[in-house]
Amino acid sequence: MPQVVRSRNGALHGPSPVPPLPHRFRSLADRESVEVLHRAARVLVASLPALTDRLVEALYAQEPAYRAAIDSDRAEVWQEVHHSLRHNVGSLIQPREFRESAHRTSRWIGEIRAEQGVPLDAVLHAFRMGGAMVWQDLVDETARRDPDDIRLLVHVAADVWNFVDEHCGVVADAYRQAERRLSWRRENRQRLMVAALLDGTARIADLAEAAEMLGLPEQGRYAVLAVAVGPRGPGAVAAGGGLVSASDAGVARHGPGLAARPPVVLPAAHPGAAALWHPGPDAEFAILPLTGPPGELSELAAALDVPAGTRAGIGSAVEGLAALGDARRLAETALRACPASGGTVLLDEHLPDALVVSSPSLAGALADRVLGPLDRLDPADRDVIVETLTAWLDADGSAQRAGARLYCHRNTVLNRLRRFEQLTGRCLTRPRDAVEVSLALAARRLLGT
Repeated sequence: MPQVVRSRNGALHGPSPVPPLPHRFRSLADRESVEVLHRAARVLVASLPALTDRLVEALYAQEPAYRAAIDSDRAEVWQEVHHSLRHNVGSLIQPREFRESAHRTSRWIGEIRAEQGVPLDAVLHAFRMGGAMVWQDLVDETARRDPDDIRLLVHVAADVWNFVDEHCGVVADAYRQAERRLSWRRENRQRLMVAALLDGTARIADLAEAAEMLGLPEQGRYAVLAVAVGPRGPGAVAAGGGLVSASDAGVARHGPGLAARPPVVLPAAHPGAAALWHPGPDAEFAILPLTGPPGELSELAAALDVPAGTRAGIGSAVEGLAALGDARRLAETALRACPASGGTVLLDEHLPDALVVSSPSLAGALADRVLGPLDRLDPADRDVIVETLTAWLDADGSAQRAGARLYCHRNTVLNRLRRFEQLTGRCLTRPRDAVEVSLALAARRLLGT
């Protein structure tokens, strides 16, 4: 028979273009051997239904991965096997006429079995079982007709088994391509679902599907972690800014699969260590499932390994997947409250700063109103007063501790504070004024106003 196959090694080591049909007979067998093969193959074509029945029964008995498919729809599996046998046995007789259709059938089987989740090993085993059954029937038919012709049939055995190997290669190639397509679709669907959840656009009707797809409880507790590398810029997660749209989610930035994780290490013992990461326009976001006590987020923030120059913000806990959009916005607020030099901010522990960054225009107006008079001073003089004021507030109003931090006497601290009060008309012992001064300093520090 014509040499219409590639080597076994070629079939096992990936796809290669289908070679063109040979223009002459290349088999080592003589014409008489081929005629014996053709006579036996014609008998098989005439009895294909019976051969199909036997092969389906053998698959049911010997290949567990096919058993469920046969139980589910035996007629469909029977038609698939019959179609494959008809084209492949026909290829033994008329390789030119049947070659391309036989390849299409094998590719189709590889694709459909990949979509059904049947293991590739099982599909290849099924093809080899079919090849073995066809070869045995060829031998039996030849022996029945004329036992002496068996010696001639042996000459084409290599061609028949190379043919089986060729189609195993076609099946494996189609299966792997379909598997890659399915994997991309599945991962892209995950990406789109995570984007919709974090953007707050997921439909209530889709939450159960999202929970199953992502392996997360629909009514669990969650927080969101936002991470950005480098200092804040004009476009850094502005108030009310959203994620990339679901249609664009992460495809260009990270290719197939969920987002590549940024250089932040979550503690291995925390459930959030297996968080789902997703890219936003100015930050990476991670969905953190929470299962511990109320102080869990504080422990997580303390244990978070954040490299120098990286900013991380953790929002407040929310209930249920439906609230992840709120959790993402809270994480963005925490990120904006993070110092430009880097570090971690847990929103629940920095609520005054969060108020400032949530309304930059109002915060800027407050800073100008409270601290504006200091801008008339020499910059070095102004910076000394601001530094002293900050140290005094951080020391809970203790001039003694503030002086220790600034390496000066407590009286020096008090003198600078009195000068601030004279310049601004504020009284630091008045609670309202103290709150305004604290927020104004936060606005200058976080917003650069």
